[in-house]
Amino acid sequence: MDYYALPIADLIEQLSKLPGIGKKTAQRLAFYVLEMDPLEVEKLATSIINAKEKIRYCKQCFNLTDDELCSICKDRGRDESLICVVEGARDIVAMEKTREFKGLYHVLHGVISPMKNIGPDDIRIKELLNRAYDSQVKEIILALNPTVEGEATSLYIAKILKPLGIKTTRIAHGIPVGGDLEYFDEVTLSKAMENRREL
Repeated sequence: MDYYALPIADLIEQLSKLPGIGKKTAQRLAFYVLEMDPLEVEKLATSIINAKEKIRYCKQCFNLTDDELCSICKDRGRDESLICVVEGARDIVAMEKTREFKGLYHVLHGVISPMKNIGPDDIRIKELLNRAYDSQVKEIILALNPTVEGEATSLYIAKILKPLGIKTTRIAHGIPVGGDLEYFDEVTLSKAMENRREL
């Protein structure tokens, strides 16, 4: 990138590290930022820094929050006997848009993937087990992405929960294999939740 001044080249380089942003998009974004009002650039930079500094994991479900507990865990109107297990925090947003699920969530922050050297101890399965020991929990719904890794993780969790006698279900398929929950419409997710089955 010798044809760009160093600060522009650096900005393009940093933007191109974002997921889904290639070199051309990074260039467009960099030039857009350079044309922005300085106050707007400052607001953008401040919001990135604030999000990075203030956002943390909910101490109960591991959703993203700026407080000790996320808004869902704080909500006393939620059914504490139901826990929906998801792969990432973005999946909670997708599930909430259906307005079908009234229980609590548990975010694993990944799935078991031997190819990527990710085992059960590398994601939040131990914390899920701790929550499952709570006598209030009657059902754990596994809403992991329908990938090979998601299926393997679901089967592993179902196996370790079986001795506890807690009903363990998996959201119904109908969501294409290899897809991500955050990209499906509310109707598809509602039907998948409605047609969940025990493992």
